[in-house]
Amino acid sequence: MATNLPYSQACENNKTPILEKLRKIFNAPGKVLEVGTGTGQHAVHFATAMPHLQWQPTDHPDAVDSCRARLEQAALPNILPVIELDVGAAPWPVETFTWAFSANTAHIMAWTEVEQMFRGIGERLPEGGAFCLYGPFNNQGRYTSESNRQFDQYLKARSPHMGIRDLEDLRALAESVGLTLAENHAMPANNQLLVFRRLS
Repeated sequence: MATNLPYSQACENNKTPILEKLRKIFNAPGKVLEVGTGTGQHAVHFATAMPHLQWQPTDHPDAVDSCRARLEQAALPNILPVIELDVGAAPWPVETFTWAFSANTAHIMAWTEVEQMFRGIGERLPEGGAFCLYGPFNNQGRYTSESNRQFDQYLKARSPHMGIRDLEDLRALAESVGLTLAENHAMPANNQLLVFRRLS
């Protein structure tokens, strides 16, 4: 058994609350595109709990190796082989999926990459599908907590392209690609789970 796997304490903390919401959204057989699989902790936890799904892990070419050992160790029949996905590179290596999920990516990506992620998902998400985006978000330009303000300062000190995104900007971006912000779930540690849907 592999040891010393890449590990995220944040993933460990939030995987159960996120799963409680995803069970109600990804509630029928289908394929989930995960953008930014990271350590693979979410993929393994969610695929184990929802065997009716095919889980498609992806990550940026520079980061894709971080999840490989964990996914290989788990050896779940409903986790597909991880693929490299640079959201800004066309064409995307995955064409069809029922749902999409991404956690703690929007504040790491440059805004242009966030736009490209929404565009790529919006072009492929079927009617009735949903894109679930988890993380910290601002509301009308205001921080929702002091810890989020500090986290935003930390991100911008690391790199100017990073930062907590504003809910209204994401709503407008989604609408530009035919998606509607249908649900906004408050989550632990001042995070939110945004559910964008393609409605008829």
